[in-house]
Amino acid sequence: MSEVFYQSITQLAAELEAKKLSAVELMQAVIARTKAVEPRVRAFNSFDESDALAQAAASDTRRAAGQSRGPLDGIPVALKDVIAVKDQPLTASSRILANFVSPYDATVTTRLRDAGAVLWGRCNCDEFAMGSSTENSGFHVTGNPWDVTRVPGGSSGGSAAALAAGEAIATLGSDTGGSVRQPAALCGVVGMKPTYGLVSRYGLIAYASSLDQIGPFGRTVEDTATVLRAIAGHDERDSTSYRATILDYRAELAAHKGPWRLGIPKEYFGEGLDPEIGAAVEQAIAFYKSQGCEIREVSLPHTRYCLDTYYIIATAEASSNLARYDGVRYGHRSKQAKDGVDLSYQSRAEGFGAEVKRRIILGTYVLSSGYYDAYYLRAQKVRTLIRRDFLEAYKDVDALITPTSPVPAFKIGEKSDPLAMYLCDIYTIGVNLAGLPGISVPCGFTKSGLPIGVQLIGQPFQEACLLAIAHAYDRAHDWNTRHPIL
Repeated sequence: MSEVFYQSITQLAAELEAKKLSAVELMQAVIARTKAVEPRVRAFNSFDESDALAQAAASDTRRAAGQSRGPLDGIPVALKDVIAVKDQPLTASSRILANFVSPYDATVTTRLRDAGAVLWGRCNCDEFAMGSSTENSGFHVTGNPWDVTRVPGGSSGGSAAALAAGEAIATLGSDTGGSVRQPAALCGVVGMKPTYGLVSRYGLIAYASSLDQIGPFGRTVEDTATVLRAIAGHDERDSTSYRATILDYRAELAAHKGPWRLGIPKEYFGEGLDPEIGAAVEQAIAFYKSQGCEIREVSLPHTRYCLDTYYIIATAEASSNLARYDGVRYGHRSKQAKDGVDLSYQSRAEGFGAEVKRRIILGTYVLSSGYYDAYYLRAQKVRTLIRRDFLEAYKDVDALITPTSPVPAFKIGEKSDPLAMYLCDIYTIGVNLAGLPGISVPCGFTKSGLPIGVQLIGQPFQEACLLAIAHAYDRAHDWNTRHPIL
């Protein structure tokens, strides 16, 4: 049996219920593991041992009284440092929020508490979730547990790395253009972006509000389904929250048997795809074919416009959302300012990193007088065409299967050109633009031992079917039982 910190939620829930393990013992094992590997991985911005142990003790008390709250009761779950946890730091990995402590819980945080989960630690990320490598953090760079000289992906790199390294049993991230799925692929774990509106964004620090969505990381698809069930659901405090029927996604895994019709977008298998990744994804496609699934080639013709469209819409919304960090209301306040106007200028200059400044400048430009129609309005029209491509494809298939990332984890500092970094999300951003659910599942390793992920893209609010398709592959392979040596 694997170390306790590498076991799945399903395994641990059974051991907790059988009283072979206590929640406190589990939390102590995770804390010890974190202290042992964190100097090399650096997945966390902060964690509170005493608070986590108190939560675990409360879980044991509930279970002893016969009041267990379900499979997440007593399970340590770490959260990306853009999700609010009351009385805990909330920094977005930015110096402008370095000393900020959240006065309230995000909706997903409340729902995890209600499910009995132990909220454990604040995971590092690219500053304000802007990046694909976690190198843009204002505090430190997180290493990939499979090779700490390489990136874990981003922007939710800390969440993916913490899970892969055994520093948590499950984690949450946010996905604006691939920021859950891409690091999941690079770190060898499962990562899911739900349909836009399925999970409340209340308490999530905004990057691009029409694209952001909170999503779970798990060791298995089954674990991911368990966490999604806990955090999904309508929320009156989020105006974009959708009144969808929330199912027991874990139970639904067995209800959807297949075989399914799977589409292969021809635009996702061209230039720029690493040959080893292409081969691994082709083997995953061959598996589904062997299970009786119908495999069809489909076309998403507006895919070539995804990158441009995304970086217009996302940066425009970022420019608007980040205007609130002005040195007046909260966050970093410059001591060098000469007057009120200079206060905003100096505070933002000192507090924001280079990538955040780059995106604010670009977003402000595309929203400016004379350019709004030429860029932002046109990008929104193209976004509609991109979504139509997906919906048209779904007339013939149940889901799409693609690579998650065009490349495996690259060396820290290797991609200094911003455009080269942006291209890392080429297979994931279309899902956000179209508001669809997507999931990355481990599907192999490169010859040098780096993880590879396959992406499945589902129909709107059909998470149960998407998870079942992913689970069929996940349970038939042992990729999730392999762990990095640290």
